[in-house]
Amino acid sequence: MEDRQNQTTTTPSSLLRKLQIHAPNSTQLLGILTLIVSGSIFLFLTGATVTVTILALILFSPLIILTIPIWVPIGCFLIAITAAFLSFCGFGVAAVAVAAWVYKYFRGLHPPGSDRVDYARSRIYDTASHVKDYAREYGGYLQSKAKDAAPGA
Repeated sequence: MEDRQNQTTTTPSSLLRKLQIHAPNSTQLLGILTLIVSGSIFLFLTGATVTVTILALILFSPLIILTIPIWVPIGCFLIAITAAFLSFCGFGVAAVAVAAWVYKYFRGLHPPGSDRVDYARSRIYDTASHVKDYAREYGGYLQSKAKDAAPGA
């Protein structure tokens, strides 16, 4: 019986000791408090924004419906102009990047990927020389066959 009483009296103190070990310090408490306050402010602002947006749509929906034939063409035009401008800028940036790479390549500065270009160039040169040699051999073979077929030619 006494062993049980010792265990029950030591259990709450060990539990308190464990709680004290895992208890947050003042910096963590301040962080949690900041998180709660900023979260509640953002939640309030989100609710207010949604409420105002819904009320504005309800209030201005007749005006929106009446003027939609004006806004749709203007919106399409603005989207097309914006897409064209962004495409032009993107192609310009790509052209500048390609020009810089070519400039570095011909200056011998070895930009990224130049080893692949050199390898492809050597493969094309080797293939072209093999084709030229084969054509020379095959062309001579055809000329000899033509002389056999027409000895006077």
